[in-house]
Amino acid sequence: MRLFCSIAVVLMVTGSALADPLPSWNDGAAKAQIIDFVGSVTDPASPEYVTQSHRIAVFDNDGTLWAEKPVYFQLLYALDKLKQKAAANPEILTSATLEAAAAGDMEAVAKSGEEGLLEIVMASHAGLSVDEFTQDVANWIESAKHPTKNVPYTDMTYQPMLELLRFLRDEGFDTYIVSGGGIHFMRAFVERAYGIPPEKVIGSAGVTRYAVVEGVPTILKDPGIAFIDDKAGKPVGIDNKIGKKPIFVGGNSDGDFEMLEWATSGDGPRFGLIVHHTDAEREWAYDRNSHVGKLVRGLDEGPDRGWLLVDMAKDWNRVWSGSPN
Repeated sequence: MRLFCSIAVVLMVTGSALADPLPSWNDGAAKAQIIDFVGSVTDPASPEYVTQSHRIAVFDNDGTLWAEKPVYFQLLYALDKLKQKAAANPEILTSATLEAAAAGDMEAVAKSGEEGLLEIVMASHAGLSVDEFTQDVANWIESAKHPTKNVPYTDMTYQPMLELLRFLRDEGFDTYIVSGGGIHFMRAFVERAYGIPPEKVIGSAGVTRYAVVEGVPTILKDPGIAFIDDKAGKPVGIDNKIGKKPIFVGGNSDGDFEMLEWATSGDGPRFGLIVHHTDAEREWAYDRNSHVGKLVRGLDEGPDRGWLLVDMAKDWNRVWSGSPN
């Protein structure tokens, strides 16, 4: 019906011809569907053509653009900071959850649920200015290593997804991150990691306030949560920040369900993508019973809704950006 797939997937041999835009994706239905969609919405002769100003693509971060095991990387940062703060002032450990976190008891932290995780994040992040916090995160990202893979966190971004982001931008899409992670945490590294500028990040937000500190106008991070950018919060965040419904949306868990549901509804061409973690050898295999990245509704309902389930083991010939695999 369309020629976009067959033309775009083929690797050309001359320098002036088109190269494969997604070399870390195995040739197959998933890759072809992506290239077919992008071709159809960017070709002025196509009945599905979308003007450039409406080519909006949004992506979850944890588990979609980089890994999220054994726990979200922001939590690992928060645990490091909490331990440092507790060493200087043990009185900040005002609950059993904070005591367990400072002691490195990950089982107890996991059992504390979302409420406990938020408590840890608030206790570790509050009291800094936004500038101090983002610089501290940037320093941590530069020096810290993943607890089991023993590589920098920025090496644990997914090469196929980096290629997808680049491909979309090359074809006139604006790419955004829409994540349950903290907005200031992500802004510290997204440009370097993904080529996405900080102003194109939508995330959860803590309470902040303006103050003049020792003569310097400052934005301070206070305890408390102002907005949770997860589940039904994601469409709200997109509407508030972008003001346009995306036509391409990617996620990996049921925390992204409402974003996928909303973005793929309505008239016109739309594309929903779910990264399904099926590769226990190169990454981790998980979905329905995972304590992070749980995927149930996306598996059960996604295909009938026309969403593409990307099988990591089958569809990607390389996983990590940091080294060939």
